[in-house]
Amino acid sequence: MGALNFLSDYLSDHFYVSIRKRKKRKIMQTVNIKVKIDCDGCERKIKNAVSSMKGAKSVEVNRKMHKVTVSGYVDPKKVLKKVQSTGKKKAELWPYVPYTMVAYPYAAGAYDKRAPSGFVRKSEQAQAQPGGTDDKLMSLFSDENPNACTIM
Repeated sequence: MGALNFLSDYLSDHFYVSIRKRKKRKIMQTVNIKVKIDCDGCERKIKNAVSSMKGAKSVEVNRKMHKVTVSGYVDPKKVLKKVQSTGKKKAELWPYVPYTMVAYPYAAGAYDKRAPSGFVRKSEQAQAQPGGTDDKLMSLFSDENPNACTIM
C-alpha cells in the first residue's frame, strides 16, 4: 500500500506540473513616464488609474517635471497604456537621462529645450565610444599613466 500511494503521488505531482501553465514572474522595477500634467484633476486621475493596477506599490506624480514614477511588479507597456487611457495620448516612456551620464550633452540628438533642468535626451550620438580617440588622448596626459608626457 505504501509503495502504491507513493507512486500515485509522485506521478500525479509530475503530471500536474507539466499540465499547469507556469506564469512568468514580474520583477520589481521602477517605470518612469513622461506625460503633460496641467492641473490637480489630471494629477489625481493619473495617480488613481495607475495605483489601481495590480502590482503597483507606489506612485509618484511630479507635475513640474511632467513625470509619473511607478514602482512595483508592473510591466512598463501596461503602465504606459493605463496612463494613455486617462486621456493623455501623448504619454511616453521617460526619454531623458541625467546630464552627467552623457559624454556629449550638446550633441544634435541629445540636447532638448523641453527637457527638465539637469536632463538630456537619450541618444546614441551623445554616448562616448569605448576606446575612442577622446579616451586615448586623455590617457596620454593622465597622471595615472607612467608613460605620459614628461613636460607636464
